[in-house]
Amino acid sequence: MSKRDKAYTFRDYLNEADLSDAEREEIRLDVELTRKLIEAREARGMTQRDLAEASGLKQPAIARIESMRSVPRVDTLLKLLVPLGYTLSIVPLQTDRGE
Repeated sequence: MSKRDKAYTFRDYLNEADLSDAEREEIRLDVELTRKLIEAREARGMTQRDLAEASGLKQPAIARIESMRSVPRVDTLLKLLVPLGYTLSIVPLQTDRGE
């Protein structure tokens, strides 16, 4: 059975692609960040246009971020998160030993 005969997911691609661990982690972070941003906006009942008005960004910029065609800089990310009631936080990584 070839890849074309079965569903081929993004996770499959990520696992099979010739990427370094650092590249995989960067992609995983970008995907997770985008997912959380969309969830937060939708949980507040906001459209992209509403978020644009609240953040001072343009709606097309938010659309590019949400479709992962662009990755926001930290200052832009904060402009988006604050109206949604969020901020950024740095937390320690969990290790296999639970540390």
